[in-house]
Amino acid sequence: MTCRLDVAPPRATLTLTKPPLHVLDLEGMGALSRALDSVAARTDVAVLVLAAEGEKAFSVGVEVRDHFPDRLDDMIDSFHRLCRSLIEIDAVTVAAVRGIALGGGMELAACCDFVLAAEEASFGQPEIHLGCFPPLGAALYPSLFGANRASAIVLLGERLTAEEAKAIGLVIRVVSKTELDSAVDELVSKLASKSPAVLRLAKKALRTSTERALESLPEIESLYREELAATEDMLEGLEAFLEKRKPAWRGK
Repeated sequence: MTCRLDVAPPRATLTLTKPPLHVLDLEGMGALSRALDSVAARTDVAVLVLAAEGEKAFSVGVEVRDHFPDRLDDMIDSFHRLCRSLIEIDAVTVAAVRGIALGGGMELAACCDFVLAAEEASFGQPEIHLGCFPPLGAALYPSLFGANRASAIVLLGERLTAEEAKAIGLVIRVVSKTELDSAVDELVSKLASKSPAVLRLAKKALRTSTERALESLPEIESLYREELAATEDMLEGLEAFLEKRKPAWRGK
């Protein structure tokens, strides 16, 4: 099992259950998408919490092996469907982040309406070190964080502490790991006290700017599939990661 869905209206909690790192493979992304579809079909869920078992990681992102050409199209389609489902769901979404949120893990958190983080949490898009880049992050981050910060996140691939993530607007609150659950409960309680109908409409209004940002995603996907995947350096980066060695970039 890669995830667990618990529903106690007006709250649903979707928990990643593939510790310690909660790697997102094709099977897991499919399971998460189906869980989101089941929540989206309900009218009695106002808030969806996205969490992960354990304290080491929220998620380190998509399985590296799924980035190779034979799985690339399925990986991009599955991951972006998952992210769009998270963005488009009517329920207000809250990511509760313990540990590291890297690659697709950071993108999943960024697709939520609120991100709460434990002090030890960290965020980052390390794809550049593997000879690739995050398509959804490239589409979404400039509108969320500004062009310069988005460039730093994507092009440098450095980790952000929880406080640094708060400073750029990704995280709204940083608490101790022992207080994270109560902080999430407090936020859920505040949201649940509002009119469910008005919450849905307000989220729909806010979502229009995100949807505009994602209009560029198909073009970025094509760049990734047709140009990046054809480079020798992407394959070298992926193979070097799996072989636990430093990549030898060829510049082509």
